[in-house]
Amino acid sequence: MRKLSDKEAAKLLNRWGIPYTEHFLAESPEQAARFADKVGYPVVLKVESPDVIHKTETGGVEINLRDREDVRRAFSNIKRNVKKNIPKARIKGVLVQKMLEGREVIVGSNIDPQFGPVIMFGLGGIFVESLKDVTFRVIPINRNDAKEMIKEIKGYKILRGVRGMKPINFRALENCLLAVSEMMWKSRKPAIKELDINPLFVNEKYAVAADVRIIVN
Repeated sequence: MRKLSDKEAAKLLNRWGIPYTEHFLAESPEQAARFADKVGYPVVLKVESPDVIHKTETGGVEINLRDREDVRRAFSNIKRNVKKNIPKARIKGVLVQKMLEGREVIVGSNIDPQFGPVIMFGLGGIFVESLKDVTFRVIPINRNDAKEMIKEIKGYKILRGVRGMKPINFRALENCLLAVSEMMWKSRKPAIKELDINPLFVNEKYAVAADVRIIVN
């Protein structure tokens, strides 16, 4: 099994109609700064390495960077942090992405030994492990299943909008759930063993993936 590179994962998501935020792979602090100028501030920097599964836990992510100096400093910090936590990690560079706005959710999938492919949905970002506000379905799912999954989580009120926040684009989120279901159901070459889109940013306009981990055979 192997973990797809960010470029490979983004290409796969786009093929199935799941938007992935624009990103560039920088190999130096100065190149990262040039890419940040191109995508527009604020930006996010993330390590790109086949040996790093959880980027945040290894210090491989820096967010809300607002100028070239922030970006240069973050690039060096990321490489230093990752090497400290995973000394043998092969670092291909650092990804530069526009920082998205919206609420963070997670869409995941894997192969259950008993039920086969299953799909998970819940609040994403830093809330996944602490709140465990998720729901599951056996794949394939239909639109009614997707709607039910969204409404089942405790964080549904947050998606619907609280304290003046606008409700998210539920249709776009449903489409993402359906696309992941179809991708896992039809995936054969290569066969997808695990998939995690976390976070998927959702707001009143869109549902866009900001980070994804895909393990294939």
